[in-house]
Amino acid sequence: MLKVGLIGAGFMGAMHAACYEQINDVTLVAVADVENEKASKIADKFNAEVFKTGIDLIDNADVDIVDICLPTYLHTNHAVLAMEKGRAVFIEKPVCLKPEEGKLLLDTQKQTGAKVMIGQCIRLWPEYMWLENLYDSGKYGELISAVFTRISPKPTWSWNNWILDPAKGGSAALDLHIHDTDFIRYLMGEPVDVSSEASRDENGVIIQIHTSYNYPGRLVTAEGAWGYPPKFPFSMEYRVKFEKATAVYKSGASPSLSVYTEDGNEEFPKLEKEDIGTDDLGGNVSDLGGYYNELKYFTDRVKSGLPIEKSTLDESVKSLELVIREIKNAGGQEPLY
Repeated sequence: MLKVGLIGAGFMGAMHAACYEQINDVTLVAVADVENEKASKIADKFNAEVFKTGIDLIDNADVDIVDICLPTYLHTNHAVLAMEKGRAVFIEKPVCLKPEEGKLLLDTQKQTGAKVMIGQCIRLWPEYMWLENLYDSGKYGELISAVFTRISPKPTWSWNNWILDPAKGGSAALDLHIHDTDFIRYLMGEPVDVSSEASRDENGVIIQIHTSYNYPGRLVTAEGAWGYPPKFPFSMEYRVKFEKATAVYKSGASPSLSVYTEDGNEEFPKLEKEDIGTDDLGGNVSDLGGYYNELKYFTDRVKSGLPIEKSTLDESVKSLELVIREIKNAGGQEPLY
């Protein structure tokens, strides 16, 4: 039985806890959060021990895995300490805020041999896995163009509003848009170059970014934005044109997946998904989908001793570096991003 220590009992920590409840031979035995009530709410459900801080959990909890769901600016210190303690480590995205932090994490992993996976969950989100398989199969020929979007209301739900402080969260570019940058890299490899434009709030912080990725002979763009009103619905979408068909995904739509072929047919693929219940601990995603898939993959790899091959630390640092290039191309300067 794998024993997990969860650091951070907020929005994302609650979703991770709900996923662990559905994974066989894995148990949540320790929870840490500076807000004791949040930690206790999760811990009570799992009969887990509560720790006041993540450092306390790393130093004292009997765990095999440390799952870090803290604000981004706290990732590096906790992950380094957990790796040095010999734990397998799962780190929520983005992995960190700066390339030098990424280098420290990579150096520590090399020194310790720790298994590390990053929560770039789109790589394991069912509709994006379907697109990956379609692309790899060549069923509809070569990819001609692709548009990815990720749109959100202003994220006002974070602890002490850390996510809206660019020095702690990295802005909409680094926190939200990085999902699509990472998936585009994963699907198509490194772009030759990127070109970006951004919209900023009254403080100069990016709230919307558009990027074109230079893949010769292909037009690939992505938009990430979170400057919208409270009732504006979150959405993630893609539109990918192949030589013989166009694939469309729209979250929240029914059906969410559509394929329009060049010979005039319209298809609505249906994906088989595990019934893994819902998150009743505070998150806002009832279908835990990609979160479950990534944690199931990670824990399976830890149990089996096989290497982590999806959403690796190295890959996630490269995605971080690419988004930072986008930010600089859009005129961003630290700490405004």
